[in-house]
Parts: sequence; C-alpha cells; structure tokens
Amino acid sequence: MGAERGVFTLGHSPDPDDAFMFYAMAENKIDLRGYRFEHRLEDIQTLNERAIRGELHVSAISIHAYAYVSKRYALLPCGASMGDGYGPILVRKIPKSNAQIPNPNQNVDLRDSLRGCVIAVPGRMTSAFLALQLYLGDFKHIVVPFDQIFQAVKTGRADAGLIIHEGQLTYAQSGFQKIVDLGEWWKRETDLPLPLGGNVLRKDIPLTVQHDLLEIIRESIDYGLTHRDEAVRHSLPYARDMDADLAGKFIGMYVNEFTRDYGETGRAAIRKLLVDAHAKGYIDAPIKVEFVE
Repeated sequence: MGAERGVFTLGHSPDPDDAFMFYAMAENKIDLRGYRFEHRLEDIQTLNERAIRGELHVSAISIHAYAYVSKRYALLPCGASMGDGYGPILVRKIPKSNAQIPNPNQNVDLRDSLRGCVIAVPGRMTSAFLALQLYLGDFKHIVVPFDQIFQAVKTGRADAGLIIHEGQLTYAQSGFQKIVDLGEWWKRETDLPLPLGGNVLRKDIPLTVQHDLLEIIRESIDYGLTHRDEAVRHSLPYARDMDADLAGKFIGMYVNEFTRDYGETGRAAIRKLLVDAHAKGYIDAPIKVEFVE
C-alpha cells in the first residue's frame, strides 16, 4: 500500500455545518496521516438508510437512526449536532383568522389541534421526527425531502411542516410562522440539549485505525473553529438562501462545544432521547450507546 494507509468513505450532508466540520479534511489543511477520504455528500435521510446497510466507513447520521445501526457502528465522540435550547421547528403559513391551528401564544393546547393536521416531515429516521413524536404522540404525516417542506405547506399538501437545517433561520422571510421549537421544548422538559446528528464509524475497522480516524476528524473540527472565517467561506456554497452572516450564525448553532466532544451532558442527552423513545414505543430496537474512545 506504500505511503497510502487506506481509503475510507466519509458520508456527510451538503449543509454548511458539515462543510465547516470537514473543511480541513476536504482541503488537506491538516495531516491526514496517509489516509485518503472519499467524501459522499447526501441528504441525512439517505445517509441514515446507507448506514442501516453498512455501506460507508464513516458517516454523519441522525441520532434516531443510530439506534438501528449500533451493532455495526459506534458513535464518534466528536462531530455532534446538538441544539441547546433550540432545534427543529414546526411551522405553518402565516394564518388567516379562521385557521385550524391556533396561534402559539393563544392559551390553548396546541397539541390537540396539531394531532388533527397533516405534518410534512423530512424523514421518519430523522431525530427531528423522533422529537416531534415525543412532543406530540401519534400524528398524521407525509414524508417530503427537507428542502421541499416549505413548498408542501405553501401548496396545502400539508397543514404544517417540520423544518431542519437552514429553514430554522429563514422561515419568516419565506412567509411562515413558527408553531413550536422542539429544542426549546426539550430543554424545558429535560434541561438537556437536543441531540440531532452525530458521526459514526464502522466497528469492523481495526482499533488503531479507528483511533487515527477519530483524531483526524477532531483535528478537522478544531481547524474550522480556529480558522473560522475561512471555514465559513468554504461552507457558503452549501448555504441555501443564506448570506455569509446567516450562514455563520447557523454554523455557530450546530458547531459548538458539543461538536468537539459530547462530554457527559451530550452523552446523557443521547441516552435520554433514545431511552424515552424506546419506552414510548417509537424505537423498537434495543438501546445500546457505544462510543469510539
């Protein structure tokens, strides 16, 4: 194999926060220790499905989906996307006076009205969908690619939409009203951040190589955080409908101290989300959370 120590497939989503995290690896800004990485950019629902099939060596994944791949993959302790008091949001069109869903500030139980609505969701394996199940219980939904959810609500295919990624910052300018922020609700309920995404590594990779890959990914995140302006510039082509300021704000929301390492709080948040969902019957796989150390 010579100087090259192996080629690894690395799956992540075409979003500014993932682009920021993997900038140093993509542009050879750090020592890759003789390893080569093939970056596979796909939406999170596709990456979740690929992880269930065990196709990629390293991949971004929804924490919800991790419950179904834990036999094959371990979570890297870095690369988390956590919303600490904020997260995926439920939106609707700015309402007319006779709207089915009451205003969030009206003194009524929103949940009762929402259960009678059709909600567009970005995939049943997303952590946003799992959080909405914990918030709402059972509800009617349609699955729509995450970047078409606004359109589904606008055209009336759905009464409300579950928004992930940059739509959390751009919904108002697109003509929508926030009904509930699930990260805010989760923080109020549990005093924990809402774990949304993480990175997983296949367990059949030799332990010494696992350790190298962990160190490289952590160095890439550190490089982005210490060279923030250039890493944000690199991420701008992936920032749909966002200028540099908004993209920088979005990256700051999801590349934070939990991204460098989950820490005890982040680990507790993952276990709480998955164990609660399992107890309520929303996850039928046994919950086993294992980290690459």
